[in-house]
Amino acid sequence: MAKFKLNKTELKKQRDALRQYERFLPTLQLKKQQLQIEILHQITLLKEKEHLYAKKREQILSWAGLLGEAPQDLKTWLTPENVITGTRNIAGVDLPVFSHVEFPFVEYDLFLMPLWLDLALEMLKDLVILREEISVIQRGIDILKQELRITTQRVNLFEKVKIPETKEAIRVIKIFLGDQMANAVGLAKIAKNKIEQKVLEEVSV
Repeated sequence: MAKFKLNKTELKKQRDALRQYERFLPTLQLKKQQLQIEILHQITLLKEKEHLYAKKREQILSWAGLLGEAPQDLKTWLTPENVITGTRNIAGVDLPVFSHVEFPFVEYDLFLMPLWLDLALEMLKDLVILREEISVIQRGIDILKQELRITTQRVNLFEKVKIPETKEAIRVIKIFLGDQMANAVGLAKIAKNKIEQKVLEEVSV
């Protein structure tokens, strides 16, 4: 337990601290709850996107053999130039939100390229977009989990350390001040009795 002085000033200081802790704790508990709910929501969303990714990938594998006829630049065409994200604030945390993917502009001769290339490009781009979206969601989950760890630590600090310690400090100080007051009253009574005794003795002389 932290050291504290046994006086009225310290008693006020500890009471003020306790009020602050008890006022701040519900806010932290609410933040913790909001983070937990959002993590569950994002994990559900992640699983949905991963399932969709697996489904689309399976569809592509059925005709992937045709890619041997595709132009050598295909991989470059499917490499994103930019992944655009926004932000959303959840319980004071800035969460990345997937927006869209920008691919390089591609121009090719339709007469020289296989007939299926346009459709293949669209399907492969959809797969890349999903992969990037999954990556953004996962990054958001990591951010939320880190914030949840910090918030949980603070909740535990307030609940299990600061508030109990402050309450104990207030109890100890109050007992000490009460004892001091009782001692002072006792001493005052003794002094009063002595004065009264002396007055009686002087009167009886």
